[in-house]
Amino acid sequence: MLKIFNTLSKKKEIFKPIYHNEVKIYVCGVTTYDLCHIGHGRTFVIFDLIIRYLKKLGYKVEYIRNITDIDDKIIDIAKKKKQNIKYITNKMIAEMQLDFQNLNLLSPNIEPKVTNNINEIIIIIKHLIKSNNAYIAKNGDVMFSIQSYLHYGKLSRQNLNKLKKKQICSIFKKDHVDFVLWKTSKDKQIGWLSPWGYGRPGWHIECSAIHHKYFGNYFDIHGGGNDLIFPHHENEIAQSYCLDKSFHVNYWIHSGMIMIDNKKMSKSLHNSLKLRDILSKYNNEIIRYFFISTHYRSPIIYNENMLKQSEASINKLYTSIYYIKNIFSKVDINNQNYKRDKTNIFFEKKFYDAMDDDFNTPKAFSILFDMSCQINILKNKKNFLYANNLILKLRDLGNILGILFYNPQNYFKKKKLHYYDKYQIEKLIKIRNNARKNKCWTEADSIRKLLNDKNILLEDSQFGTIWKKK
Repeated sequence: MLKIFNTLSKKKEIFKPIYHNEVKIYVCGVTTYDLCHIGHGRTFVIFDLIIRYLKKLGYKVEYIRNITDIDDKIIDIAKKKKQNIKYITNKMIAEMQLDFQNLNLLSPNIEPKVTNNINEIIIIIKHLIKSNNAYIAKNGDVMFSIQSYLHYGKLSRQNLNKLKKKQICSIFKKDHVDFVLWKTSKDKQIGWLSPWGYGRPGWHIECSAIHHKYFGNYFDIHGGGNDLIFPHHENEIAQSYCLDKSFHVNYWIHSGMIMIDNKKMSKSLHNSLKLRDILSKYNNEIIRYFFISTHYRSPIIYNENMLKQSEASINKLYTSIYYIKNIFSKVDINNQNYKRDKTNIFFEKKFYDAMDDDFNTPKAFSILFDMSCQINILKNKKNFLYANNLILKLRDLGNILGILFYNPQNYFKKKKLHYYDKYQIEKLIKIRNNARKNKCWTEADSIRKLLNDKNILLEDSQFGTIWKKK
C-alpha cells in the first residue's frame, strides 16, 4: 500500500487517487532564461521515478509540467544581450528538452507555455478583483490581498504577523506582504493588453491558471522543489482557493535541494552547475543514481567523489548481468524450475515495500544490490536458469528507477576512451588471454598493467574478461 508524505499535513498518508485508476500530477517547470542546472535535474528525475512507479502500479498518469517563458530574469537577459525574448526562450526550451531527453526523462502529456495562457490568466485576475481578493495598486499593478485569505501560511507554516515584519514596506501596496498578479510594463515590446493596461502576469498566477485550465479545482499531486513551498506554492494555494473554494490538491510533494559546500545551489550564490556539464562526463544512469541515492525529501551534497561512488554502484549492477544469455528476451515462466524459485518474489516484494514507503529509493537500491549479489552466487554455481530469471527481474525493477536500460556490453563500451579505442583494447585482451592460456604470466601481467595505466580496468570471470574505464 503506497504512502506519500504530504507537505500540507506534514505526515505520510495512504495514497488514494481521486479516480480509481487515474492520477493527475502537476509539477512546476523551468524558467527558460538559461541552461538547466543540476538542481533541475534532481527535481525532475525524482518526479520521473514517481511517475514510472505509479505507472508500474497500473495507474494511467496525466502529467503536466509548465514552462515559464516570460519573467523578469528572461527580460533582463534579453535586454542585456539585445535579443528578442522569443528567440531566447525558444532556444532555451530546445536546450532544456535536449538535456531532459539525455537524462531519459519521460515527457509530460502536456507542457504548456505561460505565453499561450495569457487569456486564462486575465480571466482569473478579473475574478479575483471582482471578489475583492485583488486590487489595482497605485503604480497600476494588480496585487493579491493576503488579508482576504484567512488560511495563508498553512502549507509553509508561516506566521503572517512575523512575515509582515520581514517584508520591505511598499508605498504602492495596501499591505507589504501582498504579491503581484499583473505587472504593468513601460516597455511596449514586452507584454499584452489587459483591462489594467499593457503588462504581463506575475509568476504565481501562471500555475493557478494552467492547472485550473487542464485539471480544474481538484487533482491528485502537485510537485516541485522544496524551495517553491514558500512563497510560490503558498501564494498559488491562496489565489486558487479564492478563485474557487472547492480547490484542493490531495498530495503536495516537494524534493530536497542540492548542496554545494554546505550551501544551497543557486545562481545568486554563483555555485550553479549546468546539467549538461555532468551529462558530458557521466552516463545518464550514473547521474540518476546520484540524484536518488538519498531520499527524495532530503538534501543531497554534490561533489565528484559522490559521482564516482555512483558510477561504481551502477558498474556493479551491470557487471552482475554481464555474459548471461537471453537477458533481453522473455523467459518461459511455465518452466517448473522457475515456478519453484521463490527468490524473485521475495526480492520483488521487498522492493515494492520500499517504494510504497514514500518512494524510499535508498532502500530500493539496497534490494537491487542484494539481487546483484545473489546473481553472482548463482553464476558461480553455474545455476544459469535461476541467474537469468533473477537478472530479468533486476532489470525490470531497475527500470522503475530509470536504470539498467542498456545492454551491459554497450554500457561499458559507451564510456569515453582517452587513449585506446575498443578494438585496440579487445586486441590486447585477446593477446593477454592467449598468454594466460599458455601460462605466460609475465606477459599477461604487463598487458593488464599497460591497460590499467591507460585507465582501463580488467575483470576476469569464468565467462571471459570484462573491460571498463576507470
